[in-house]
Amino acid sequence: MRKLLLLAMLLASATIFAQGTITGTVIDSETNGPLPGANVTVVGTNNGTMTDFDGKFSLQVDAATGTIEISFVGYERKPVKFSIQNGTADLGEIILSPDADALDEIVITTFSLAIDRKTPVAVSTIKTEEIELRLSNKEFPEILKTTPGIYAHKQGGGFGDAELRLRGFDSENVAVMINGVPVNDMENGRVYWSNWAGLSDVTRTMQVQRGLGASKVAVPSIGGTVNIVTKSTDAAKGGNIFTTTGNDGYLKVGGTVSTGKLENGFAATVSASRTSGNGFVDGTEFTGYSYFINFAKEINEDHELSFTAFGAPQEHGQRETAHNISVYRDSERGVKFNGDWGYLNGEVTHIQDNFYHKPQMSLNHYWTISNRSKLSTAVYASFGTGGGGGYEGAANLRSVDSPYRSGYLQPFDLDQVVNENVDNGALGSETILYNSRNDHNWYGALSTFTTEITEDIDLLAGVDLRYYKGKHFQEVKDLLGGSYWLDEDSDENNPTNVARVGDKINYYNDGLVHWEGGFLQAEYSKNDLSAFISGAISNTSYKRVDYFNYLDSDPLQETDWISFVAPSVKGGANYNIDDKHNVFANIGFFERAPFFNQVFQNYRNDINSEAKNQKIFSYELGYGFRSAKLRANVNLYRTRWNDKPFTQSFFDSASGENYFANILGVDALHQGIEIDFTYKPFDEFTITGMASIGDWNWDSNVGNVFIYDQEQNPVNEQPIELFLKDIPVGGAAQNTFALGGDYEIINGTTIRANWTYADNLFAEFDPLGVSSDDGYMPWEVPAYGLVDLGLTHRFEIGALAATLNGNVNNLLDTEYVSFAFDGVNSNAQTASVWYGFGRTYTVGLKVNF
Repeated sequence: MRKLLLLAMLLASATIFAQGTITGTVIDSETNGPLPGANVTVVGTNNGTMTDFDGKFSLQVDAATGTIEISFVGYERKPVKFSIQNGTADLGEIILSPDADALDEIVITTFSLAIDRKTPVAVSTIKTEEIELRLSNKEFPEILKTTPGIYAHKQGGGFGDAELRLRGFDSENVAVMINGVPVNDMENGRVYWSNWAGLSDVTRTMQVQRGLGASKVAVPSIGGTVNIVTKSTDAAKGGNIFTTTGNDGYLKVGGTVSTGKLENGFAATVSASRTSGNGFVDGTEFTGYSYFINFAKEINEDHELSFTAFGAPQEHGQRETAHNISVYRDSERGVKFNGDWGYLNGEVTHIQDNFYHKPQMSLNHYWTISNRSKLSTAVYASFGTGGGGGYEGAANLRSVDSPYRSGYLQPFDLDQVVNENVDNGALGSETILYNSRNDHNWYGALSTFTTEITEDIDLLAGVDLRYYKGKHFQEVKDLLGGSYWLDEDSDENNPTNVARVGDKINYYNDGLVHWEGGFLQAEYSKNDLSAFISGAISNTSYKRVDYFNYLDSDPLQETDWISFVAPSVKGGANYNIDDKHNVFANIGFFERAPFFNQVFQNYRNDINSEAKNQKIFSYELGYGFRSAKLRANVNLYRTRWNDKPFTQSFFDSASGENYFANILGVDALHQGIEIDFTYKPFDEFTITGMASIGDWNWDSNVGNVFIYDQEQNPVNEQPIELFLKDIPVGGAAQNTFALGGDYEIINGTTIRANWTYADNLFAEFDPLGVSSDDGYMPWEVPAYGLVDLGLTHRFEIGALAATLNGNVNNLLDTEYVSFAFDGVNSNAQTASVWYGFGRTYTVGLKVNF
């Protein structure tokens, strides 16, 4: 018995003495700076941690000797041996280098991130920590506002309503992909960021590829590509919980749990959050949820599977209507004024609102066929439900001097509308609230085959298949005290539609889209030279089914498929002059099919026979400099966009009729220079900056324009000529600048400041209004600069690492116009504008376990 007790004591002593703590700092070889968020795992175990903001880690181990492995997305994995002495082992600085093949190991998908000093494109990469620390209560695209070529603004200011423009191109012309899956709307190309409001919680890397980009799918992005990579199979075991509070009732709570990679090759990550608040703008109350699930399984050395599902159901009030500057100045609410809401029975009621849920699910398979060949495949599905609100009827619920307001520039008194509807009795409601729905089902498959032809040449081939069906209809949301709504003449199958809550009114149609794409790409890399050339082709097919404008017995109720074949070709090369200097160039030409509403006119099945592909030619030159303290990039670009179509629809209040016009053959020229840098004079201080100077103009006059009524009859006897040449492109600041700094004032505490400046921002304008050659120039919005301030403090709560993070956005409370629509005299008095937000703040706590 004594021997057994002695043996147990010896074993226990050996275990105790073997335990210890490993510390170290992970360094990025390119910047010679810390690499936050890198995974540190003891080989052969599930024990692991992540580096902090300063690239440091501390890990308890149960063995005297062994090996840890350091990994980070886009970098080579690095094993490091350790030996515990006196309870500790300080491994010092561990340097990680970029790896062109790392993404295949970490994210099982069908695309590649651009690799520094190899991929010949202009690129900016935003990592998890930057999003986590800087985003605050801003919209997700706003994290990119210090990126060259980017202009992001909040539009009306509702939750998730932000818009991103890249090199002057709006979201229709910027490809956005999440884990390689495209998310631009299949009918109109737009990106609705409110659908992805919780994505910031689980984003691992966000990369902006300006211009042609490095995407290997057949995505014809004109302005560039935004690649968002979520957390995946190599997440360390553990998790976090967090809470953030801020101005105007902002509150966000959530957490993430990860199993890490288990011995059987299985890994899982689950994340969820809830966000709510009143909104900086009046009448924009919001509630949003987000969820993220990833299950991954390493079947064997050759096969891996990964399933990801995420979504962000939300509802929020909107400021849909832009107003003259005088309205905001006259209102007691100032820049917070919103004319699209009111009170009903004492409760806030949104006349304009948005509600949506668009879950996306994908199953990825990665197959190592041989040591030369690989195949990655993703199949995905997305089911969108929701829409936005509005009103229809006799009551004037739009103008700022409406008699239904509770006072001048005050919210609407919707009880007045209810009383009128009740007084109308058996005749039903005179005014109602409705929802415009846009439900859809979207299925797709992406597959990429890669094979090594020689030691220096790789060949890639892939397919991109998509099917989309959108259901578009309007439904009664609230009868506002009435018993029904009489919807006459909108439904041919039911001319006298006595509609109640939930019934369809005004329109009901389906939009169907088929997409088949393929690409072939050759890549060369040897010593200091890397190059690629690729070709792609896509076929976009549209069909429209209209259940209201055509009888069920009418064969015209459903159109034939209308198809557009679009080719593309691009190539580029990068040359590393030495370990500090590199140069690159790329060039490409591609066509893009017109959007759905450019093919079917006037909200009917009337096919636009003049619809044709847009044609884009682009090239770029770039230079990069890398040293221990300084990273800098200079890019010159030029993009010519020919045959851009405008389909302008408008309502004439005098005649009560809807009209539209096809404006074909419009050309544009976008060119400019972009400079960005990161300078680290010493370990505790980092300076970042960028300058982006653009010259974006419409580049052609257009003749032979006719305006048509609802019956497709031309209204004007003589064609109209539009004088668009040399008019600047509006909606995005052509010149942007940024300067920022991060300084670790004491160990674990960092203060940061960022200044951004926007100039040459022109108002959007109606091209139909430029019918005379009189030198028209849209109103130029005054330039503005903003200062953001942040503080991060890292500490421990027992054995748990915690982060306290605070941000003040627009510190100086600068009043500025962020977006404008031109008025009749092209000046500040007649323009309709949206103001940006004033000073806002957030304070948050995150605890890792």
